[in-house]
Amino acid sequence: MDLLSLAWKNLWRNRRRTLITLSALGLSLFLLQTFHNLSFGVYAQMVDSGVRAGSGHIALYRGDYAQSRDEQLSFAEAGLSAALAREPGVRAALPRVYLPGLAQSSRESRGILLMGIDPAAEAEVNPFWKNLPEEERIADPEGREALVGSRLLKELKLDIGNKFVVTVQHRDGELTSELLRVRGVLRTGLKEIDGSMVMVGRQRAAAMAGIPGEIHELAVILERAGDQSPLLPKLAALAEKYPQVRAVPWEVAMPNLSDAIRLDYAGQKFIFAVILLIVTIGVVNTLLMTVMERIREFGVLLAIGATPGRLRLMIWHEALLLGLLAMVLGTLLGAAATWYLVEQGLDLRTLLPAGLEFGGVVFDPVLRAAWDLPWMARMGLYVVGLCLLASIYPAIKAARIPPAEAMRHR
Repeated sequence: MDLLSLAWKNLWRNRRRTLITLSALGLSLFLLQTFHNLSFGVYAQMVDSGVRAGSGHIALYRGDYAQSRDEQLSFAEAGLSAALAREPGVRAALPRVYLPGLAQSSRESRGILLMGIDPAAEAEVNPFWKNLPEEERIADPEGREALVGSRLLKELKLDIGNKFVVTVQHRDGELTSELLRVRGVLRTGLKEIDGSMVMVGRQRAAAMAGIPGEIHELAVILERAGDQSPLLPKLAALAEKYPQVRAVPWEVAMPNLSDAIRLDYAGQKFIFAVILLIVTIGVVNTLLMTVMERIREFGVLLAIGATPGRLRLMIWHEALLLGLLAMVLGTLLGAAATWYLVEQGLDLRTLLPAGLEFGGVVFDPVLRAAWDLPWMARMGLYVVGLCLLASIYPAIKAARIPPAEAMRHR
């Protein structure tokens, strides 16, 4: 307790320098916590938007379909989606068929991806449907009504209600064509999807390919993203009775999004490391200056019987108090900023009215943070640890001062 009290008094002997160092430490911790929590929330937004429109939190495929996208790798649905949807923690199971093909109007033709869906299930969770008026939504899974990407619609020079022909390859190798009618327009904000996507009912798409009752993908949407790890083996066990069908997490099913997030987070960690390095240099400078200003004082203490170890402990206590104060200050500021970003968000709609695209996903331009309390606590302890680490050299220097030489120092 005596050492703590003495360290506290020594810390404020040069009030200005201590306040500057404390501000630098606290603001650095505030920036680390705030930007991490913002990124943490934005990544969650990206994943949520991506899995709902894409392959789900967990996806079931036959063989290596996730990598090869070989339309021959279909499998019988046979009530599997209903069985998965009944599992606790599963919000929806979306069976889908994907077929490359050709769309032709009376004036133009374009390569497309024909996607067969369950309209009722998709309407509940797919973000691409949220801006679709009710009258533009397809309802019959066996009907010939289609949703067409906005760019593709323009390129084919079609309007809602017009007819067009889609040609795909039948399972027996022959080409098969169907006359479809434009029911609605997909406006996703993604050029690739808006320029190539045609959605029809799953049964219609499967019939065109000669694979009735079969699907290429079963996208499982969970109630909570955090349930992915415990549910993955459970859903994989349910799929074991289907030959070669396996369950994979969204990171495997959607590698573009996963790689984009990992790359962004790697860049973020580099910036954090630079900030912490600068902070460490600042703390070393502050404590070293404190030692240099008190050389005569240390000499007197050593002359009257203080041990070098006690001097080292005194410097370390000063660093500990500095780190603890910075942790409290930075965490309070970080918590306040995170609370604001959770409740209000960072609104970029005036700059990006069409939404943000990242890793092949369009998400809300109102960026919201999310609480990552373990990480905030870890960063606070890292700052305390850095202060103690930065105090090692000044403490050793103080303990090695020769008493006679120190007492002559001016």
